[in-house]
Amino acid sequence: MTTIQPALRSDMSIDELRTAFRRWLTDRADSLEQFRALPTDVEGIFSTLSKMQRELYEAGWIRLGWPEELGGLGGVTALRAVVSEELAEAGYPPPFSFATQEVLGPAIARYARSELATEVLPRLLRGEESWCQGFSEPGAGSDLASLRTKAVDAGDHWVVNGEKIWTSWAQFADRCIVLTRTGAADSAHRGITALFVDMDTPGITVSPLVAITGEADFSSLHFDNVQVPKTRTLGEVGSGWAIAMFILSCERGAAAWQRQAWMRWRLDRLVADAPGLTDARAGEAFELITALRLLSRRTLRSLSAGRDLGVLPSFDKYLMSTAEKFLFDSALQAMPETLLLRNDRESKDWRTDYLYSRASSIYGGAKEIQRNVIAERILGLPREK
Repeated sequence: MTTIQPALRSDMSIDELRTAFRRWLTDRADSLEQFRALPTDVEGIFSTLSKMQRELYEAGWIRLGWPEELGGLGGVTALRAVVSEELAEAGYPPPFSFATQEVLGPAIARYARSELATEVLPRLLRGEESWCQGFSEPGAGSDLASLRTKAVDAGDHWVVNGEKIWTSWAQFADRCIVLTRTGAADSAHRGITALFVDMDTPGITVSPLVAITGEADFSSLHFDNVQVPKTRTLGEVGSGWAIAMFILSCERGAAAWQRQAWMRWRLDRLVADAPGLTDARAGEAFELITALRLLSRRTLRSLSAGRDLGVLPSFDKYLMSTAEKFLFDSALQAMPETLLLRNDRESKDWRTDYLYSRASSIYGGAKEIQRNVIAERILGLPREK
């Protein structure tokens, strides 16, 4: 078992943290090597990366930036973003629950009852649990305001009925943040309430969906008279839209910062592996990823300072999908045989990353929606008719 590093402090500077964490990665390179070459199936990946999560937690690294009362060591959000960036640049995958940790964890810390947050968030940080988010529905994907999953007030609990779809890794999740309709059918964003639901609650059916990669990365969730205690309501009744917007801003904060770091590492590998890559393609990919890095840094600093971002992170999401698609389009153009014909491990990794990049303009808010948000809410252009 590893122990918390004596050099860790909540008031560390970014440079101090980088230096200390890089030294730790070097010192533990032999024991961490197992996390570089992951199994090819989703279940095996989750099992392996949960070990990595626990090792990073026990050493204290992924406790930085979280409140002490919630299992953290204190400090600003930017500290934990640096850890994820350094992992990516050293060629390690993110811990298995990093996405939900950074996307959903802050919402539980801010909106859940204190006793609930104190109970569940440390389990997520330790890698003992995985969470998922139940947002999209058939007919209500990018347009969350039209969701129809209904939560009916039944005294001390809600009764939930409906369906969610494209829920990432729900088959492995212990809990789920579910957006429900508690207002009238036409109440749009004003009638949405967020609930924190245990996935083993009677009435929940999880149906895995096989993606183009060949793996069951997504699931549909069916809720049939699912009873959820009122104590699992996040924030106030009817405030689910604001919570959803907060979660989406977090998705474009530390999680997006890790994504751009991973793309930089992938670009380095592409330059090394693909002699046919033109300078123009490599330069444009570098330009897009660097622009994303600058936008992501702005978002991360704002989140770290507790500032409300509004719709500004729509720029981050739009550029992230643009950069990711361009990067892997460049890989396909520069080494088509690797992506299309070969079956060695490295070729399969490139192929999987290319196929997954196709969804980058859809998940987390479709690119077309981001264009409208930027045009109407930021640039003040007329609404689309």
